[in-house]
Amino acid sequence: MRDFIRPAAPTEMIPEMRDLMGWDTELFSRAGAPAYPNLIDEKHVVAELYNMTNVPMAVWIDEAGRIVRPAEAAGASDSFRSMDRATFKMTPEGATRSKASRTAYVNALRDWVAKGDQSAYALAPAEAASRIAGPSPTDALSSANFRLAQYLHERGHTAEAMPHFLEARRLCPERWHYLRQTLEIEELGKGSGPEFFAAIDALGERSFYHPVDLKASPK
Repeated sequence: MRDFIRPAAPTEMIPEMRDLMGWDTELFSRAGAPAYPNLIDEKHVVAELYNMTNVPMAVWIDEAGRIVRPAEAAGASDSFRSMDRATFKMTPEGATRSKASRTAYVNALRDWVAKGDQSAYALAPAEAASRIAGPSPTDALSSANFRLAQYLHERGHTAEAMPHFLEARRLCPERWHYLRQTLEIEELGKGSGPEFFAAIDALGERSFYHPVDLKASPK
């Protein structure tokens, strides 16, 4: 088992990255090394099955295999858009908002772990189903292009793969993991460079991370 898949200790973060990720001192002090393998979904199989379009995203699944909360931003918010892109340093206001969003989500998750279906954050089956959107024909075509591109790239045909990567991005620009992965294929580190932030700026007033509604209807 490679160390980066099952690390022996929690990953250290400089203060700037903690602010960016939304981890305050209290939350980060509870970090522990995972006692299970961390799998890398290179083929985006999980992303497609659960309609994950960005990172970080989470799906709550109970012991019976029922989806309690469909894919949603796992405590991430658009506060990172206020950071200095050269230093990755957040404004004090942005850091505070980021930490508040992360803390609220982690506390909701803890509540569900402790209370199960009685948690105020556990959605009733009908409400959970109403929040799940199945793949559209455009989603399927985008996925097919992305899979073909991956197949070609893995076999050394990157030039032939790139038009399909670009078509996948064109068809579903809201699937940000397509953009990030293709930028990294073009050049290591490009996925967090000017091209990535230019795409974010192009959103204007639209959200990068869709706000999470943690409230659930009475059961």
